[in-house]
Amino acid sequence: MTTPKIRAARAGVAERAVESRHLRRVWGLPGTALGAVAWPVDWPGRLHVRFGYWWQAHLLDCVLDAQLRAPSPARAALVRRLVRGIRVRNLVGWVNDYYDDVAWLGLALLRAEREVGLARPKALATIADRLRGGWTDHGGGGIWWKRHDDFKNVPANGPAAILFARLGDRADLGRARSIVDWIEDALVDGETGLLWDGLHVHPDGTVREIEKNFYTYCQGVALGACVELGSAAYRDKAARIITAVDEHLAADGVLRGHGGGDGGLFGGILARYLAQAALRLDRPEAARAADLVFRFADALWANRAAVVSGPLFGPDWSEPAKEPRPGRPERDLSVQLGGWMALEAAALLERNGITPTER
Repeated sequence: MTTPKIRAARAGVAERAVESRHLRRVWGLPGTALGAVAWPVDWPGRLHVRFGYWWQAHLLDCVLDAQLRAPSPARAALVRRLVRGIRVRNLVGWVNDYYDDVAWLGLALLRAEREVGLARPKALATIADRLRGGWTDHGGGGIWWKRHDDFKNVPANGPAAILFARLGDRADLGRARSIVDWIEDALVDGETGLLWDGLHVHPDGTVREIEKNFYTYCQGVALGACVELGSAAYRDKAARIITAVDEHLAADGVLRGHGGGDGGLFGGILARYLAQAALRLDRPEAARAADLVFRFADALWANRAAVVSGPLFGPDWSEPAKEPRPGRPERDLSVQLGGWMALEAAALLERNGITPTER
């Protein structure tokens, strides 16, 4: 049996490791911080030549998780530095051409306002307006993945739906429901209950091709949106997603990995929203969601590599992490954030009195 609060301790160790390796000022400017996208950090990393907009949004989210786990003025100050760093490095404002990126930053900024009192109302308004404008009837509905593209996918629509549901006014709640309904109508695999990635459309709006890949990212954000909406029909959908993940995406209870780069975040995203479902879903599958989070976190921890600055996580949580040599995904900030997210998800359940069931 795991001793009390050990999961919080593991999350704290991951936090310190990521911050010590990756955090850097933006171009030496005081009051700023961003995560270098790879470690060991080379000169392009020190200068933030490569930005990783949505990785930074998840770094901000992880720091907010840590602040809830162990509140401190230093973490609250880091939240402010990260928000300023994102705005400075993005150069052109708060948004970019990718609707999924924009939605993730909106979610993190909304949390920063509600959890540490750092309000950026103009930024949130700009982000929400961009997402509202991304909906069209092409392919039956949904928000585009990218401006001026032909692709609509769950990775963009899921976080947008979560944000609209959390903003909470009547029109935005309607948008959140419309998004989830479109996902369910267009992108559910009838055999497994999992969500496909997305679909391409012709200029006339008809569907050209469906990308029938199963990503843990897609399941996580769809689950999160259903939990936020909260009515009985959406709770039933959430329960179906949990069961489908357990039966089809978890080998011996551990998620399959999606490599480095953007894929390094996918498992952590699913763990985050499984934890929310475990806490908020009034269905038997809530306990199943909690067990998945604990299994993921335990496997991740068991397979960590020990380096000078703390634990190092791999992209596949069922395999031992390797040294962060050039070309290996262990170098990527995304992979380390995905691991940190999973440990924070387990710590969240721990401090809410949830424990793994015997298995």
